[in-house]
Amino acid sequence: MVLFYGAVSAQAGPREQAKRLHDRIAGVPSSNGELDILADLIDGSQPGTVEDAAYRVMDHPDFYNVTLKNMVTPWTNEAQTPFAPLNDYTATVIGMVRDDVPFNTLLSADLLYVVDDAQGLPAYAMNSNAHYQSAENQGIDLQAHLVQRQQSLLTDLPAGATAGVITTRASAEAFFVAGTNRAMLRFTLMNHLCSDLEPLKDTTLSPDRIRQDVSRSPGGDSRIFLNSCIGCHTGMDPLAQAYAYYDYDSSAARLVYNDIGTIDAESGSRVQGKYLINADNFAPGFVTPDDRWDNYWRRGINSHLGWDGGLSGGGYGAKSMGQELGNSQAFASCQAKKVFRSVCLRDPVDSGDRNRVATMTSAFINDGYRFKRLFAEAGSYCMGD
Repeated sequence: MVLFYGAVSAQAGPREQAKRLHDRIAGVPSSNGELDILADLIDGSQPGTVEDAAYRVMDHPDFYNVTLKNMVTPWTNEAQTPFAPLNDYTATVIGMVRDDVPFNTLLSADLLYVVDDAQGLPAYAMNSNAHYQSAENQGIDLQAHLVQRQQSLLTDLPAGATAGVITTRASAEAFFVAGTNRAMLRFTLMNHLCSDLEPLKDTTLSPDRIRQDVSRSPGGDSRIFLNSCIGCHTGMDPLAQAYAYYDYDSSAARLVYNDIGTIDAESGSRVQGKYLINADNFAPGFVTPDDRWDNYWRRGINSHLGWDGGLSGGGYGAKSMGQELGNSQAFASCQAKKVFRSVCLRDPVDSGDRNRVATMTSAFINDGYRFKRLFAEAGSYCMGD
């Protein structure tokens, strides 16, 4: 069956390839006239390249309203479902792709995409998703009507506290709510470095920044901590400290940030009280004093994630930590893998696929982190499948 499928794929002509390219990138069927144009680009009858054909398909509004929305929406919620409503996280990613905003700023930029005022929607609000829900209900063309704004001008966050999609309302509602803000780091790693915490476990690093809420002898057995818990927390806790001033207030339905001069009633400092919960689990553990973060994963086995040597590996707050993650090789490679899966309808399965993902990653970085480049590269590779 596999050999038969491969034989058919090899015989796919320019028109069949054009159809696959359009179906997978735009997410909807094409007109016959458009297929003729794409086929001519693919077989060289018209001046241009296969990549030019892919970029032409990306001019279709459903590339934004269907393909990108379905791809991005799972990043915005813990259930990782594509059926969640349109929100500020999803809209911001779509806008960045459309405008060729360097995608390595996804986790750090002071920007937010909203629908233009002419559409008569409810205004953007920090405590409501009505703006985006109304846009989706009305079938607003996102390609035509998204506009870029500074996040710090639409919210009460100072510019230095904005961190791209990390500080969107949808992201805060999903990952800053309750808990200890470690969820924000975990899902950011899963969504944008393509790794959960388990593969990143390293028991050789210093445990000096592990918080008090982590028991050093769970169930009365210290070996569990030394052989398991420590592996995640040595790297996770120093990074998640970047989010120490953020919380999601469920009663107010909005992101909360402790700005300079704010004293949290529970912590007695700017640090959110959630960072001090369950302090009796191990009283000598680390007490978070501020939002200073350090990337312990630059050492040891996780150095393979390709950290940017031009960055220091430490700093204060979510913005600089977002720059650390967004400029890693793992971040760029993850975007390539996600687009490959979206367009080719499979994970990379062999050396040819893996080499293509590596080529896509290099092209993405060298082309200024333009996300559409990934779709052009994946589309030209998989249109014969």
